[in-house]
Amino acid sequence: MGTPVITGVRNYVASPNDTIIDSAVAKEQYVVIEGQNLGSALRISFNGVPATFNYSFLTPNHAVVKIPAIVFSQIDVNKLYTIEYVTSEGSTTFSFKLGPEAPVITAISDVFTEPADSIFIYGTNLVLIKKLSYGGTAITSFKPNVSGTSVGFVMPAPAPTSGNVEIDAYGGMAIFKIAADPIIFSISNENAAVNDSVFVYGQYLKGVESFSFGGTTISSYKLNNNGSSIGFVLPSSPQKGPVAITTSFGSVTTFYDVNDIYGTSSLSICDGGDNWQFWAADLYSGDPSSGWPSYTPDFPGTKSQFLVIDQGTLLAGAGQPWDRAIRLDSKNWVAQANINDPVENYALKFEMSIPNAWNGSSMLIQTDNDTYTYRWEPWKISANISKAYSTKGWITVTVPFTEFRAKDAALGVGRGNSMTELISLLGTSGKSGFYLYAHNYSTSATATGFKAAFDNIRVVKVK
Repeated sequence: MGTPVITGVRNYVASPNDTIIDSAVAKEQYVVIEGQNLGSALRISFNGVPATFNYSFLTPNHAVVKIPAIVFSQIDVNKLYTIEYVTSEGSTTFSFKLGPEAPVITAISDVFTEPADSIFIYGTNLVLIKKLSYGGTAITSFKPNVSGTSVGFVMPAPAPTSGNVEIDAYGGMAIFKIAADPIIFSISNENAAVNDSVFVYGQYLKGVESFSFGGTTISSYKLNNNGSSIGFVLPSSPQKGPVAITTSFGSVTTFYDVNDIYGTSSLSICDGGDNWQFWAADLYSGDPSSGWPSYTPDFPGTKSQFLVIDQGTLLAGAGQPWDRAIRLDSKNWVAQANINDPVENYALKFEMSIPNAWNGSSMLIQTDNDTYTYRWEPWKISANISKAYSTKGWITVTVPFTEFRAKDAALGVGRGNSMTELISLLGTSGKSGFYLYAHNYSTSATATGFKAAFDNIRVVKVK
């Protein structure tokens, strides 16, 4: 018996890989501590974090120990890279480089953050940072979060818009280019009429040098201060084509076209009662001079025909696809040859107008195979808070196929796992019927009815 001594650390694996090591990444693996007088351990710590151990795995010359889970953002940096071994006879400290994996930067919260405002760098292993610079400017005060997925600081003045983010941490170096290439997330109305207001939503939509919407040059527009949107009034009828934006930092073009009522597969454009089962929903026209179907002024902004669901308030549990619903005959959503394409390559799109307050019912979209459902409740702010929803005229609704979800035993229809194969929704033929209706999943009557117009129901390839 005597004071413990550590002479080395060995991999706890079969020979010949049970080699002596002088460093490791903390992944809760087992190691063998070698030395003398190790049998009566009271505490074994890595970087100051105590490990649990089994006395049957301790001998005077060896100790098999599992490295503990280490939250590097919370350790005492003075104990970093050490193993402390305490027995009834004394203690010893051994230098051993056990640290986090190398830091990785994946994103910047907003390149256009104003000086003195907060900015965040996102990534992994952003812990134990020794130095941080942003666009060549040293940042002396910064705060990583506990999980090491972000680090925040105040944007310096002047705010750099080029160069690199550089992080020097105990785990290594990370470098990330400061870039502001424009990104388009969505478009408010992809089939807008002349003089309609349209918004393109995205990121880094600043410093615009050129902007076209379906082949129509847009020269008059309003940029949101944070670069998240561009608003404009459509000056003339656009042709079918993409939205393209070029800024001083780069350019972006949508994979899909605007002014496209057919997509890759038109389920229904509603004109002439196209593919519509003549019951449940009602067919109307936006053209006052139309003889049939009836004209309605409730949904201005189009002269085409469209389908309307006018559902009053619903009692608890009420609402079915054979009630007030849009029902379309079976058509190909995707070509049979594309049935094995990735699910994320496709989205369901349609134009929609909701003139009155809507609150309480769920809008459901199902296919003949109702295993997967899309459930939309834009009025729901949280589990206990709601706010009536309506639209300012016609909007384009985009439903990624990944948002069709299975039923969850606790959360209900359309709240379970996302589908992963097109065949799960459409079968081997890629063909299915279509059902859109309102349903009340609440235990009380809905606060409002659901009155909405729909047009140009289509499938679009988005990737």
